[in-house]
Amino acid sequence: MSGIYLLLGSNIGRRAKNLERAREMIVSHGITIKKESEIYETAAWGNEDQEDFLNQVIEVETSKSPQRLLKISQLIENEMGRVRYEKWGKRLIDIDLLYFNDLVFQEADLTLPHPGIADRRFTLIPLVEIAPNFVHPELQKTQHELLNDCPDTLEVKAFAPQQG
Repeated sequence: MSGIYLLLGSNIGRRAKNLERAREMIVSHGITIKKESEIYETAAWGNEDQEDFLNQVIEVETSKSPQRLLKISQLIENEMGRVRYEKWGKRLIDIDLLYFNDLVFQEADLTLPHPGIADRRFTLIPLVEIAPNFVHPELQKTQHELLNDCPDTLEVKAFAPQQG
């Protein structure tokens, strides 16, 4: 089983609209969205003194390389107005490459699979929703198994759209 999975996140402004706009821009770059998780609301991770995040995982299909997909993701973040305030800080939009099929890859600006997956419920819960049996190519565990073993205790709840 293979797949390319991206995590979208936002905790500034109209968070749900930011995720929607990011999905639209991903498609406008010739990338097909195959599956979308529900949107989840989560307390900030890492730097917890900030607004809650909305997060969503999407599975995409593309012939682009991982490096090109990263560049497109960064371009979309920039075009949407993302400013990098601080590590794990507030953000208008964040697009993380989680998995690129079963590729294990490391360069200065890109590590695949994303190194934080197994430690973050806000990533694993939407991943389990759309790809519960996808196997982490290094840890050799499914997303469901990773979630069961995850040390993170932050609450991740389904987002009610009227909340903004």
